Amino acid sequence: MEETREISALMTLIDDPDKDVFETVSDRIISYGKLIIPNLEHLWENTPDENVQEKIELLIHRLHYQDLQQDFSEFAKSGSQDLIAGALLVSRYQYPDLVNTNVYQEIEKIRRNIWLELNSYLTALEQINILNRILFTYHKYKGVEISYQHQEEFLLNKVIETKRGNSIINGIVYQVLCQMLDIPVKVIKIPRQYLLAYFDTSYEYFNPQKETTTGIHFYIDPMNGHIYTQKDVDNYFKKISVPENPLFFKPMSNKAIIQFLCEEFSKCFEEASVQYKQTELRSLAGILTSV
Repeated sequence: MEETREISALMTLIDDPDKDVFETVSDRIISYGKLIIPNLEHLWENTPDENVQEKIELLIHRLHYQDLQQDFSEFAKSGSQDLIAGALLVSRYQYPDLVNTNVYQEIEKIRRNIWLELNSYLTALEQINILNRILFTYHKYKGVEISYQHQEEFLLNKVIETKRGNSIINGIVYQVLCQMLDIPVKVIKIPRQYLLAYFDTSYEYFNPQKETTTGIHFYIDPMNGHIYTQKDVDNYFKKISVPENPLFFKPMSNKAIIQFLCEEFSKCFEEASVQYKQTELRSLAGILTSV
């Protein structure tokens, strides 16, 4: 942004020790929007004082966050609510200058590898076995337990780069691939588990003795592609002493998935010095429920 007289004065006042002055200056800088970020970056590069640099970093973060809030709101209002786009919004919280091209290219590469081996004569289980082999064996993706000490395992761009993600982000990749290949797999969230389910309404028709009315053929663990039957899931509910609820077997909406990812990612920031990030991420998740 062109350095006007006002912008020049604002840059000079950033190092003012008076908190009230800094707050007033900060609010005015934020009102310029992200176009003023290059001015702040230039000031940071030419400022030896670490305290002033920290103030500048906070201002840049606030500007990026303000921009991200707007993008979350637009995502929530959009009709499609593309899962990849939503997951990349969460990634942008940590990587505000993220370029999305590599993520889309990698997912398209995996999709094509799977598509080349699919045909219309395959059973549901055969389809999933092909997908699992391509994703977990050929492309060597790996699932890891959710750990709030490993922030990058919640971020799609880093998971695509390292091929190592937790059940939430792996589930997003898995569902997106299935959607692109017209395979009816959706995320469901049962207590203490995050699973994928193969929804097949014809399965109920051809299995009239089946007690369940969920329309679910079988379940898939996004960590490794392992298949679970309805009996496996029923036994799980008995083991944890939780009564089954039909809501557990409803597919999560894309918006709900991204909200859950955001909420879980926020738990990575428990330490006092970064708790403001937890608050901001929960606020972003709240945008998805309020729109």
